[in-house]
Amino acid sequence: MSRQRVLVAEKVGASGINLLEEHFDVELGFDWDREQVKQRLPEFDGILIRSATKLDAELLAAGTRLKAIGRAGVGVDNVDVPEASKRGIVVANAPLSNVVTAAEHTMALLLALARNVPQAHASLIAGRWDRSKYSGVELFEKTLGIIGFGRIGQLVAERARSFGMRVVAYDPLVSDERFKQLGVERAAQPEDAYAVADFLSLHLPKTSETTGWLNAEVLDKCKDGVRVLNVARGPLVVDEDLKAALDSGKVAGAALDVFQSEPITDHPLFGYPNVIVTPHLGASTAEANDRAGFQAAEQIVAALTGGSVTTAVNIPAIPDEDIEALTPFVPLARALGKIAASLDEEAAIETVKVDFLGGIAARDTRLLGLNVLMGVLSAKGAEELNEVNAPALAAQRGISSVDSKQSEVRDYTDMIRVTVTSSRHTASVAGTVIGNLHRPHLLEAWGQRFQVQLEEHVTMFRYHDRPGMLGRVGTLFGAHNVNIVSSIVGRQPEGSDHEPYAAMIITTDVAVPDALVREIATSDGFVTGVSVTL
Repeated sequence: MSRQRVLVAEKVGASGINLLEEHFDVELGFDWDREQVKQRLPEFDGILIRSATKLDAELLAAGTRLKAIGRAGVGVDNVDVPEASKRGIVVANAPLSNVVTAAEHTMALLLALARNVPQAHASLIAGRWDRSKYSGVELFEKTLGIIGFGRIGQLVAERARSFGMRVVAYDPLVSDERFKQLGVERAAQPEDAYAVADFLSLHLPKTSETTGWLNAEVLDKCKDGVRVLNVARGPLVVDEDLKAALDSGKVAGAALDVFQSEPITDHPLFGYPNVIVTPHLGASTAEANDRAGFQAAEQIVAALTGGSVTTAVNIPAIPDEDIEALTPFVPLARALGKIAASLDEEAAIETVKVDFLGGIAARDTRLLGLNVLMGVLSAKGAEELNEVNAPALAAQRGISSVDSKQSEVRDYTDMIRVTVTSSRHTASVAGTVIGNLHRPHLLEAWGQRFQVQLEEHVTMFRYHDRPGMLGRVGTLFGAHNVNIVSSIVGRQPEGSDHEPYAAMIITTDVAVPDALVREIATSDGFVTGVSVTL
């Protein structure tokens, strides 16, 4: 089978290219113009870009093989995401690539703003010793207001706290527990931060709701003499309103790294003695650039090899803290979906029900639900699956899905149960992850309970609970040179009026031949058998 092909359309760090080359045939198109990209795009399964390549509807239509787009950076304004979603193309960015860099630049501007560093530097090299003119203020015991408490805002808070600052932040999507962990006061409303902040730092994404966030009305609610920082997005600030507040003295100073339109060299605040500006340097370090390419490459690898695409922008947006907590459950969710659907290989599945039990029920589990659906569809022969096209493919096959949550679970902290229903059959399996390495374990199947670590190859038999059944299977496996990694049996409780059934779960280091599974499943005492490669 020929290897998949990936185009690296813009220059990124060597680490990202090397990662792609481990998995795919890679071509570098750093100097290609739009027409060259359009002509060659049909040859590629994935493409890695930065900000210069504009993947609009026309180019996406040309990319007939395209399954994954990796954006080496945070924004995806240069990708027609709705069009990509219609085509089942995963669009993933690298949202964590520049978080440390942006937080550090925020701190650099915060210190420079407090101590008038750029102004003093310019004065001194111009031949003036203006020591008294540029006396500043301490950060110690000052209050930093943070609007937008995502990864960057949280890193800024940690660093500001080390300077002895009081930090008050507003973000309705972050849990109270996270605020407590960082020692940051939660502002119930943005106004609660405005009223107390000596320094106000914006860390919001650019959306229709946040555009023009810092306007005259907001500035009027701030303390007199507040100092404002924006290392997020230029359109968050209404320039005219900030200029008026600086002119009136309401705002004592500002530090801006981003602007309404870029590049820009002529701005109404350039030249203000109490305004510090930098040319969008928030993400500009060698480390961040290399990290962005590598993280985007990781997402392309995941999308093209059936892994978990954790930063796709065209699947449900999951809070960072939930992504971190739920990522270990993604392989389990996909495995449970595949196993449940395999228990009746011939029937057409009509419904997939996923129960999230225990601690994970408090999280945003939509990503796990999607991966269960992907497992179900893969068991039924669907190819080129991802989190983007799985719901549409399920709908085409008449499969509906429903999730439920329950905070209590017996014996385990967290558990996922998957139930698939066809016109003639209902099958249910359950599992969890165990240990520091989050190994996926199967806990239930065919109504039997057990605990077995899932490996790549899993074979399951249901049989009448009689002596010698496990030995028969082991002998036949050995005769066919199939090495057993682990085996376990789950039994029905005693006291039933009829002969009890048991379930046998076996993991092996190679796939078990279908003929061997059928031979055992149709022999005396066995009811059914199935082998699954996860």
